[in-house]
Amino acid sequence: MKKYRNWLVLAVVMAFVIAACGGGDGEEATTTASETATTAAGATTTAAEGGATTTAGAPAESTGYEHLDQAMAGEFEGTTVEIVAQWVEGEEENFNAALDPFREATGIDVQYEGLPDYELALQTRVDGNDAPDLAQIAQPGKMASYQADGQLVDISGWFNVDKLREEQVAGFVELTEVDGGVYGVYYKTDVKSIVWYPVAPFEEAGYTIPTTWDEMTALSDQIIADGNGNPWCIGIESEAADGWVATDWLEDIVLRTAGVDFYNQWWKHEVPFNSPEVLAAAEQMSAIWFAPDYVFGGNTAINATNIRDVANPMFDPAGPQCWFQKQASWIPEFWPGNRDVPDREAWANPPGEASSFFYLPGIDPAVGDPVLGAGDMFSMFTDGDRPEVRALLEYLATPQGAQAWIEIGGFISPNTTVPQDWYTTYPNTELVPILNEADAFGFDASDLMPAEVGAGSFWTGMVNWVAANGEGTEEIFQGIEDSWPAG
Repeated sequence: MKKYRNWLVLAVVMAFVIAACGGGDGEEATTTASETATTAAGATTTAAEGGATTTAGAPAESTGYEHLDQAMAGEFEGTTVEIVAQWVEGEEENFNAALDPFREATGIDVQYEGLPDYELALQTRVDGNDAPDLAQIAQPGKMASYQADGQLVDISGWFNVDKLREEQVAGFVELTEVDGGVYGVYYKTDVKSIVWYPVAPFEEAGYTIPTTWDEMTALSDQIIADGNGNPWCIGIESEAADGWVATDWLEDIVLRTAGVDFYNQWWKHEVPFNSPEVLAAAEQMSAIWFAPDYVFGGNTAINATNIRDVANPMFDPAGPQCWFQKQASWIPEFWPGNRDVPDREAWANPPGEASSFFYLPGIDPAVGDPVLGAGDMFSMFTDGDRPEVRALLEYLATPQGAQAWIEIGGFISPNTTVPQDWYTTYPNTELVPILNEADAFGFDASDLMPAEVGAGSFWTGMVNWVAANGEGTEEIFQGIEDSWPAG
């Protein structure tokens, strides 16, 4: 079914190329977002050649989105849309490259601003009655907070939600729903359920990739028995956000032992935070985090080690002092020889060469192989409910709305109809199958819980739990449960 949908996407792309560009030969594919522009229909042209038109005729085939079709027909030419997000510098350039095809094909002036200190900056604008038309929101809980204050538009009355639900990874649309309404469209996602390791030393030691949890713990024991240091590199210090690495671990294990249905009940607080299933997951986690010789530096190092420095011992010139780091795909940016080097080609420890990763194995076969992840959505603020803004939000839901950024390796789209060959860089080429083939997807629970819990008592509770070497689990988790706000 996915292969059929991908061919359908490409067919629609070709129809739009004819409509927007008047036919002719396609341009050669490009590799950098700053050098190219991709039309809203999906055709790639070199920006310097002026190949893209400023308006488009009526498309030969509908996109499935009413306002995007109208925009492609030039009905909103000359209008302006304001959109903000946290992406600055290189990411700002890449996002603008993804927006350029829409600008060029519709004649709509899309004004993007990347806001430093984003969460505070956006809240300040909203509080000052200066909300943008569209804004990136990372936390579904924050989206729900804006919705509760009457700041967001319910798009379900005009957005083709059925199409969105069919094309996106299962569970994403549900994350944007509040009281029967839909208040966002997911644009980016990432996979957290992966474990990084150093390739050459791993192969030289004769180790093999574990495919089950038991194999992973057996390999950890083998590393210790071989005198090769500690199997795990773990640290959770993160300035004002200490603890989230530990919450990610617990969430991943809850998904693998209790299943996604329980997981969703858990973050919604339909079951107590400290349910027996969660306490059992904490015990499973303890078997790695607090086992003798399992973690580099021992238990006391976990709270004291910044996430940016966790993998330093993995790349020790004398050989790995620890071997495994569970973290999402962005972590190589902080490895030795990579940090503060903007040119990835110049990285001393490039992922895919010096390192690779494996899927964090499942635990209970009855639960299967779930994936923990996170992502970014775009939501429409109330003053932005205009046809041209609707058209841009619809465009961001399409594969073409992310194409220019995807093709340079920028991120993974939650849209499963994105052609696989658009993903050209490691690790995205390896992560997309993990995401699309997962038995279930669980969104980062700490981002879904009320802020006073998710980024509050849950984070700090896990820090306290680690400091206690895993002791006092029931009391600490009861404290997190007691912190849940009424209502």
